[in-house]
Amino acid sequence: MVYGYARCSTNESKQDIDRQVRELKAVGCEKVYLEYEHGDGAVKKELDALFEAVREGDEVKTTEITRLTRSTKQLCELIERIREKKIKLSVLNSISVDCRSGQIDPMTNAFLQISGVFAELEKAMTVERVKSGLANAKAKGKRLGRPLFSEDQIPTKFYRYYPSYKSGKMKKVDFARVCHVARSTLNRYIQFVEENPEARAKASKEL
Repeated sequence: MVYGYARCSTNESKQDIDRQVRELKAVGCEKVYLEYEHGDGAVKKELDALFEAVREGDEVKTTEITRLTRSTKQLCELIERIREKKIKLSVLNSISVDCRSGQIDPMTNAFLQISGVFAELEKAMTVERVKSGLANAKAKGKRLGRPLFSEDQIPTKFYRYYPSYKSGKMKKVDFARVCHVARSTLNRYIQFVEENPEARAKASKEL
């Protein structure tokens, strides 16, 4: 059987993992495991589930080596698991690791480890770029993080229906609908009101 493995970090768009799935199905993957985890995450539940499902002679395909891991140490461990399971790993438009005989040739093993080193280097450089950018922004006096939230951003309708929500007469989903906002935005309104006495008093008076 041919399996696929697609992964994207939690801060990546869903479109990215959808692209991976399309590419994997186009090359014959019968089942694709989807992972939402950082590349260097110590635990990848879906990857572990995939290795539980594969049987000797099966093939696993992924779009890039970095989808499997960005850690050289993890890559070495992964290669050993592939050898123990006697399966084949194929990276699209790149390299294949055929361990169905129970062995892996030294050249392929070396190539994969070198790929892992570069993936780990890329990750480290990205982290440093982000740190440098944040430090530069802070030095220029820019405020980092989420924008400040003020009472002026809360619509009048929120205050009108807040007492009904607070008394249990209105569900949160209906509260968000009448205010024409997403649940996450409504939660911010509620948190702000409940943490600010003046806003809370205003919400209690509005009918």
